[in-house]
Amino acid sequence: MQKSRGSVAKRRRNARQKAMQALYQWDFDTEAHSISHIVDQFCDMQNMDKVDVEYFRELFFYAAKNLQTIDDLIEPHLDRPMERLDPVEKSVLRIACAELSSRLDTPYKVVVNEAVEVAKLFGAQEGHKFVNGIVDKLAANVRSVEYKKEVAGKTASVPQPVTDGAKDADAAKADDTDADESASG
Repeated sequence: MQKSRGSVAKRRRNARQKAMQALYQWDFDTEAHSISHIVDQFCDMQNMDKVDVEYFRELFFYAAKNLQTIDDLIEPHLDRPMERLDPVEKSVLRIACAELSSRLDTPYKVVVNEAVEVAKLFGAQEGHKFVNGIVDKLAANVRSVEYKKEVAGKTASVPQPVTDGAKDADAAKADDTDADESASG
């Protein structure tokens, strides 16, 4: 039986949440447990029925194995050192960066939105705003081609204001038309 699109989206959202939680857990005890141990433990102890387990594994493994690269991508956008970040926000940013880097099939806007939603659910009261700003900057960096196309598309579709010169030209045309109609009438 094929799952509906909504079901896939929900399973992926749950996968992101679980990946963030697993990374958060591993971050506190990187020496004591291997990456595989954390995943196995998480899959055994958590309800994974409504989770895209493969997506969860992919995000977690990518983030954990590429942690320094991910941190190097995040750090230039921070207003404080990485080690001073709230642990939940740090884990959300790392999973979002992992997804931006490894899952090019997922639109960057989805990654930004999902990171914000996870931060709202698990983070500090205003933490989602911080996450939103950083992940948006990451998207502009990591997915620059996609990001620029999106921004260019928005700019092209926004109606441009009529300048005073254009208004004056339109008014002059209207006056000329009125004058022609008066002369002929």
